[in-house]
Amino acid sequence: MADWKEGIPPVVRFAPSPTGYLHVGGARTALFNFLFARHHGGRFILRIEDTDQKRYQPEALAEIYASLKWLGLPWDEGPEAGGKDGPYFQSQRTASYRSHADQLLAAGKAYRCFCTEERLTHLREEQEKTKMANGSGYDRHCRSLSEAEVEKLLAAATPHVVRLKIPDARAVAFHDLIRGDIAYDSAQLDDLVLLKSDGFPTYHLANVVDDHLMGITHVLRGDEWIASTPKHILIYEAFAWTPPVFAHMPVILAPDGGKLSKRRGAASVLDYQRSGFLPEALRNFLALLGWAPGGDREIMTLDEMIAAFTLERVQAKAAVFDETKLEWMNGVYLQGRSIESLLPDVRSLWEKMELPAGALEDETYLKKVIAMFRERSRKLSEIAENSLYFFRDPREYEPQAARKHFKGEVLALLDALIPRIAKLEPFSHDSLEGLYRGLAEEKGIAAGKLIHPTRLAVSGVSFGPGLFEMLEALGRETVVRRLERAREHIAGGIKA
Repeated sequence: MADWKEGIPPVVRFAPSPTGYLHVGGARTALFNFLFARHHGGRFILRIEDTDQKRYQPEALAEIYASLKWLGLPWDEGPEAGGKDGPYFQSQRTASYRSHADQLLAAGKAYRCFCTEERLTHLREEQEKTKMANGSGYDRHCRSLSEAEVEKLLAAATPHVVRLKIPDARAVAFHDLIRGDIAYDSAQLDDLVLLKSDGFPTYHLANVVDDHLMGITHVLRGDEWIASTPKHILIYEAFAWTPPVFAHMPVILAPDGGKLSKRRGAASVLDYQRSGFLPEALRNFLALLGWAPGGDREIMTLDEMIAAFTLERVQAKAAVFDETKLEWMNGVYLQGRSIESLLPDVRSLWEKMELPAGALEDETYLKKVIAMFRERSRKLSEIAENSLYFFRDPREYEPQAARKHFKGEVLALLDALIPRIAKLEPFSHDSLEGLYRGLAEEKGIAAGKLIHPTRLAVSGVSFGPGLFEMLEALGRETVVRRLERAREHIAGGIKA
């Protein structure tokens, strides 16, 4: 509540709407709520705000669950977890909202509005023409209806909504833990709709009623809800309830400076998973969007973030979503992970690619491949995509590298190299390196004259792990076959 003191376990909630995927801005909101609750030994509730049934998407709900679980943000109460304050779907709490709307009607704090959509549209158009100070605000036409007029309209089953009576000429003030004191003039506020004509609540009524009944002590949400806060405070006042503490988090900007949103660069959490990011990296990155742990720390475990997290260190200044930094951070976490822990995720990426049957059966081989690419990769997808030649012969050769390294004089070198590789014992990193160095010395050339064509021949590209490590992993048969295929390709080009 507003008089919350340090040491009292707080209760916070994350309340997404299942009308689309969970984007990174929403994930940051969930993370800050989770960190705050864990830091103070409180509870983190997941509540699903699904009263907009027209836009409800079952797959979006499943993605919300999957995203939070992947990020390692388990909720203490909510769907799947249960709890004493359920149900946790607003669509299952409509009777409560109607009951509370009736309370406000009975107390004279709200009124029924029978204005048609056509009248409201005409009203907005007229106000826009005359450029009224309050823009398209409702003109309170039904606020002065007599009891007899209301009863007559109800008897005729006239569709209506329930509106809150906004008090005149007063300041609606609140203290934001991040932004300080904020105040609005009630004259700027519309008599907002609490209950729609279909009996479903608006976001404002459902939000306040649920937060009160669930004992929410702190509302931590995005800055886009600041303008709604005075409306919520007036609803709390109408019920004679104490509002929670509010903290509105800084906006997240896209790299070009615009606000990050679903339409502007805010990818879904699971898109980052599919793109090869690690959950601990994305979680760490999101935590630093508006919050600073103190000092120059950037790489932090979840436990370290929980221990350090305070709202006092959350800044009001906008944060920039720098994906280059996210990739760097992901690379750091990638190096810290064991090969065994990376195997399931990389294998799942390989399984979506066109690989020969049985290519992924040898786990020892798969781990060896991952180990070769982990150090030079920033994402799991880079490991999977850049290592495909370990499972199938290259389908083509990198054009620029081929023009440079697949020249006529290479044929004689390959003719000398291939039979020696075919008989080399043991077929190991050290013996391969010895063979190449010895042949280069014998021919009076730099070792690169052999190494670069070989790399291109066996992988199709001019970059990758150390050549001799790569050849050893591929094995003699594969290496000889690919060298012979490259020789035929070069010879064919010369004839053409």
